[in-house]
Amino acid sequence: MQVDLIKVHGSENEFFILDETLLERTLTQDELVSLTKIITDRNTGLLKGADGVLLVGTTNHKETDGSMRVINYDGSEASMCGNGLRTVARYLSEKNKKNEFVVETMHADLHVKKAEELGKDIQTFQVEISPVSFNVDDLPFNWSSEKFIDQALPELATNLRFSAVAVPNPHLISFVDHETLYSSQFEELATYLNGKNPYFPDGVNVSFVEVLDKQSLFVRTFERGVGFTNACGTAMAASSLMYVLLKNGQFEEKIQVINPGGMVQTVVHKNEDGTYWMDLIGNATYLNKLSISLEDILTHNLNNYAQITLDENENYHNFLKEIEIDSKKK
Repeated sequence: MQVDLIKVHGSENEFFILDETLLERTLTQDELVSLTKIITDRNTGLLKGADGVLLVGTTNHKETDGSMRVINYDGSEASMCGNGLRTVARYLSEKNKKNEFVVETMHADLHVKKAEELGKDIQTFQVEISPVSFNVDDLPFNWSSEKFIDQALPELATNLRFSAVAVPNPHLISFVDHETLYSSQFEELATYLNGKNPYFPDGVNVSFVEVLDKQSLFVRTFERGVGFTNACGTAMAASSLMYVLLKNGQFEEKIQVINPGGMVQTVVHKNEDGTYWMDLIGNATYLNKLSISLEDILTHNLNNYAQITLDENENYHNFLKEIEIDSKKK
């Protein structure tokens, strides 16, 4: 059975899109996990690997135009991925010839649409990030109170304050200075919280956030199931929400969020019932299109494939130079 893949990135968060509806048969869960681990391996995988696989499928939900599942490189499944959703939104937009529609994800049906280009020839999409919950049971987070917002974890870090929020992926966020952003403390803390620990039994995405200017942030994320990534879409959305709530950011106004892989824009919204949701706006860049047999993948024979290399990434890196992203990176 042939498998057609598209290697993509959102803010250099790289994935392979696999449209399950085009396969001769549905992959078993074991096959999907094995395929993901094999092709995304950064040392031995396809095209230098990726952060995961985005599985596009059918949906039984009314008013939706497709579904997305997110399989991390280690075979675990994430409930959502904002950077990945932008690339799936582009894929479904081109497949179904629609500029605005709804995609089914694990916990919510999310509104997506083609957006104004961030830069010249940069395919740009806007996606909804929701639902938002501060209830510690939804992360889950073993804590004595119902919420954990702008509080200390003195057993882990005496110099930092944290907020926990599910969007719906679990996130732990701390606003820090530039030195702490790149400190060894970050990796030590995040590694501990994604191993066996008494706080987050299922692990947690950890983000350190530096406020650069009004409505401007730098977000660095240690992603559950992945490690440090160039960008994490839900982390940037969650960090933007906490910036508005804790640092006098503005609702309904664009926030520029710089990350190690580029830049996105976010908008934080508040509903009449007091709940929140965010828009995440950023690139949806195609890198390669390729075809390979499932048998070759599962037997680790990754040299026998056909591919087309696209030129979109050059446009993206020209965009980064224009906005001087490199000056923001360590």
